[in-house]
Amino acid sequence: MSKPLKRVKPIYVEAQDYILDLIGGPDYGPGDRIPSERTLADTLGINRMTVRKAIDRLVERNVLERNGTSGTRIPLVQVSRPIDAPASLGITRIIRNAGGEPGSKLLHFGEEGASESVARRLEVPPGSELIMARRLRSVNDEAFCIETSYLPAQRVPGLSAEDLLGGQSLYELLRQRYDIEISIRDREISVGTATEREAQLLALAPGSPTLVLRIVARDGDGRPIEYMRSINHPHHVVFRSAALPAQT
Repeated sequence: MSKPLKRVKPIYVEAQDYILDLIGGPDYGPGDRIPSERTLADTLGINRMTVRKAIDRLVERNVLERNGTSGTRIPLVQVSRPIDAPASLGITRIIRNAGGEPGSKLLHFGEEGASESVARRLEVPPGSELIMARRLRSVNDEAFCIETSYLPAQRVPGLSAEDLLGGQSLYELLRQRYDIEISIRDREISVGTATEREAQLLALAPGSPTLVLRIVARDGDGRPIEYMRSINHPHHVVFRSAALPAQT
């Protein structure tokens, strides 16, 4: 008599994966309610307790939130990042201006040679010595993006990990210590896919879509001083542009 095949994943994990695929699609956005436990149970052919366990895990990871009167929904956006903000306006000030409490955790700091891609953006020869800093950004103690900054080492002598451990603004540090005022920032926004590490830090499922922001910050003479790549949680961050004046 053959033995029954074992499931690769527990049933509740399969339910979690289904819900993550559902809310990651084009039909759902921040603030939207997901189907009820009964509807999900009927759709998946499993019992409601298993669906509830799956939802509980996603609530614990801040992927979903429960409301006593409106059911379970995708959390509303917590950070609105203006695409055309003044050049010197960093994310710390953006969060504070919106009434939130910014947080920052330094994940990595060190020196490395410029890859061809980074060198091109910073307009330096490949292999040039760079300072690389990676920080996990949060608002009200909830992580919303991972930011990796590259700066030409010769432009920021003496910059150390200790300078960024307390969540200090990099742009404020550049202004005060190095007399570098950020005047131009070139921006690109695209959709990415979370790596296992990124997903862990942002409480996402591996392979989930992310919002990727790339910035080249320039000094007053137009020379690049920072290339920054930001991986943003798709349910906690939205990018907005100021409304254009009406045409007459």
